[in-house]
Amino acid sequence: EDDFQFICCEGCRQESPNLKLLTCFHTLCLSCLSQNKAVGQCPVCHAAILEAGGISDVDNLLFTNLQARLKVYKKIVDGVNLLCDSCKQTSELWCFECKELLCTRCSRAHQRYLKGHETKRVVDVKAGSAKDFLDGIRRNSNLSCSNPTHKSQTVSIYCQRCAKALCCSCALLDSQHAPFCDIRSETQRRQQELGTIGRQLRRSRSGFQAASEALRAEAARLEEAQREMRELIRQRVEQLVGLIRREEEELLGLVAARQEQGRGRLARELRRVEGVLRRLEAGERLVEKMGLYGTEQEVMDMQPFIKGSLQELQQLQPPAAEERAQPGDFSECRARLQAL
Repeated sequence: EDDFQFICCEGCRQESPNLKLLTCFHTLCLSCLSQNKAVGQCPVCHAAILEAGGISDVDNLLFTNLQARLKVYKKIVDGVNLLCDSCKQTSELWCFECKELLCTRCSRAHQRYLKGHETKRVVDVKAGSAKDFLDGIRRNSNLSCSNPTHKSQTVSIYCQRCAKALCCSCALLDSQHAPFCDIRSETQRRQQELGTIGRQLRRSRSGFQAASEALRAEAARLEEAQREMRELIRQRVEQLVGLIRREEEELLGLVAARQEQGRGRLARELRRVEGVLRRLEAGERLVEKMGLYGTEQEVMDMQPFIKGSLQELQQLQPPAAEERAQPGDFSECRARLQAL
């Protein structure tokens, strides 16, 4: 189960049938999304919940469908109420294409009328892993025609003009559809496109990691400078007991204010950079999971949204060294100490 924790809501860590993918590539259930839309920020990376291409979120079909498939796998492994979906007798086989349990008698009719469907014995499914089960469903999943009246038709054509999967009937009868290409070629092209962007994101992430480390180092230097200044102030003030006690308190307050200002700036920059890092990681992870588990239908449905969000993310750049917030300035404190 640890291998599939990624399909849970990243807010409450619970499974949900209504998962939404944000433009920052984090996934929330409807409950967590409604709570955080009021705040206007993703609870994971603090990115603004903005609209990309007019859509603030999209159904995460990949994760939602994986949840449903894994529930079927768990039902088979647990061996509870494994009845034939046709006659309700004890099932012996599982059809990956129909996604149904079959008894021996029904499987013979199934093989007679639906030749070519991949079936597997229930005992073999139990012996295999969840990944094997998901891979079988993925291999045997077919795209559905964009025309709702042709759902049963085999889809093998992609219309480049309207960017939809078509059956042969649509392609032949509707002259508006052209030019065409093979649907598998288009699916592979989209998967490769996501893979290319994912590799570019990995290269971009190194820049943000360096910026994060630099900001952390500057924050540490700020803390050290603050500690050193406080100690120096105490040493000097102790030599002038009585007369300059009020000056001591003023200097300590000034140092605290300078330190707080610097810390606040650095914290904001660090939070922004780390938020982008989380988005980069989430984007890479989603592209990876889409490549491992995404069906052609899911690639066709989700790729444009994911691609748009990935391209927006590619535009982000880590802050240059000269743009970063500088540690607090203690020159005024030093000048007043020198005057004392």
